[in-house]
Amino acid sequence: MLAQPETFEDPKKLQLFGREKRRLELEVSRVERIEGELKSALELLDLAKAEEDTSLLEEIRRLVLPLEQDLAAFEIEVLLGEDDDKRNAILTVQAGSGGTDAMDFCQMLLRMYVRFSEEAGFEAEILDLQEAEEAGLKSATFLVAGENAYGYLKSERGVHRLVRISPFDTNKRRHTSFASVSVYPEIEDDIAVEIDEKDLRVDTFRASGKGGQHINKTDSAVRITHIPTGIVVQCQNERSQFKNKAMALKILKSRLYDMLKKEQEAKLLSYSQGQKEATFGSQIRSYVLQPYQLVKDHRTGLETSDVQAVLDGQVFPFIKKALLARVGG
Repeated sequence: MLAQPETFEDPKKLQLFGREKRRLELEVSRVERIEGELKSALELLDLAKAEEDTSLLEEIRRLVLPLEQDLAAFEIEVLLGEDDDKRNAILTVQAGSGGTDAMDFCQMLLRMYVRFSEEAGFEAEILDLQEAEEAGLKSATFLVAGENAYGYLKSERGVHRLVRISPFDTNKRRHTSFASVSVYPEIEDDIAVEIDEKDLRVDTFRASGKGGQHINKTDSAVRITHIPTGIVVQCQNERSQFKNKAMALKILKSRLYDMLKKEQEAKLLSYSQGQKEATFGSQIRSYVLQPYQLVKDHRTGLETSDVQAVLDGQVFPFIKKALLARVGG
């Protein structure tokens, strides 16, 4: 396609093709690197066997461990075959039932996903925070940018449950709270999502933090309501109203595209978790801090007692298991 003259007449199309070309080049380079490292390890193993030299085993281990990690990641990426998997992801975490504990849990999940994104080599950018009065967040919307970000994070869509001794209860009773996670692919210019300006209501307001203190003194924050669907999005991370509106429109396009896909696809089951109310009986995963320590994914049965590691961003095993479950693995 890059060789066709008409491609160079459309800068946006040229940019998209160039990005895809770079992605494929990186993929080929990665496979060649893995093949080279595997060959080196096998040659060293043959040498160790021929000379009965056990001192080479540590060198072989040094070569094999990172190779094992690369192959594990590559295995997952092979599963990411849907068109949108390669895209950036837009996540919204929303407090559900559970009062202040749910809002605190919302903030805990935001931290968990930001940590995961950083460790996975993605970039996380907060787009909008709705702080609660007492503690935590009512909701948070953030962008995770990187190759296959949506493919990795799409399985996190659904209701999450927290069980713990509430730090906000003076009687130290155990509380159960909920938060929902929505995940959308970021829509670039290669997909046309038509939005009629007449269908939009655009409101501006002052970006504010906890206690109503203003981040700035101008109406830079933007809230957009898509009247036909009732979808409401907002952005207040930039000081520029223009930039906040542009990002809010991008979020709206992503949500409209996601909604359109749900209407068009026959397999609505894969999206049904994201439609459940954030309350009892609807969770995809539970995080139990008391009376015992356990994180359990109710879809795959995977569990771990290392709750703190998961809340610190170690969610890859759950993502991998969910992706494998989609293909019967």
